[in-house]
Amino acid sequence: MSDTFGLFALCGVIRRDLRLAMRRKSDALTPLFFFVIVVSLFPLGIGAERDILRQIAPGILWVAALLATMLSLNRLFEQDYADGTLEQMALSPAPLGMLVLGKVTAYWLLTGLPLTLLAPLLAVQFDLPLPSLLVLAASLAIGTPVLGFIGAIGASLTLGLRGGSALVALLVLPLYVPVLIFGAGSVDAAAAGLGATAHLSLLGAVLVLTGFFAPWATTVALRIALE
Repeated sequence: MSDTFGLFALCGVIRRDLRLAMRRKSDALTPLFFFVIVVSLFPLGIGAERDILRQIAPGILWVAALLATMLSLNRLFEQDYADGTLEQMALSPAPLGMLVLGKVTAYWLLTGLPLTLLAPLLAVQFDLPLPSLLVLAASLAIGTPVLGFIGAIGASLTLGLRGGSALVALLVLPLYVPVLIFGAGSVDAAAAGLGATAHLSLLGAVLVLTGFFAPWATTVALRIALE
């Protein structure tokens, strides 16, 4: 019964956050516009050297996706903290960790999923072959939830502090480095014909670890912020 209630609460949080995002469309679209602009500027600046574009494409696409996800991290819990909703969540019968999972899932649906779908389209500018495009989409589909889980920890630790955006960046950027290495490395390996299975498997392992530990760590940090 408690598991069913927890799942119901999780779905409720996801629906609520998605509805709120539709009312503030500029907040949801800003990371996507940033991603499109940053990725599109590099081919224009470098020129039509196909070999160079193919070499730099994985790193550029992944760095741009990483930075785009960071733009809205500070708003993950900020509004709920300001209007008292977060305190009500902490007092609700549903486990706070389940509610945090719902918020991270909604955040991924609004940011990570669109980035995953946009990236292969934008990667055409870099003349990447089809196998590399598929690996890029797969790596982002696995890696962007990891960015969301890690970002949730950073956002909860800096909740209510001045300059929270800068502090979140300082906290999460070092933790994002392995995801960046495995994600961009998978596309490089696919382009070199070496196979991307090892890199994607490591990304999957990181996703499992962060999916298990991040909601718990975020819950602890949120309870401290509410005290």
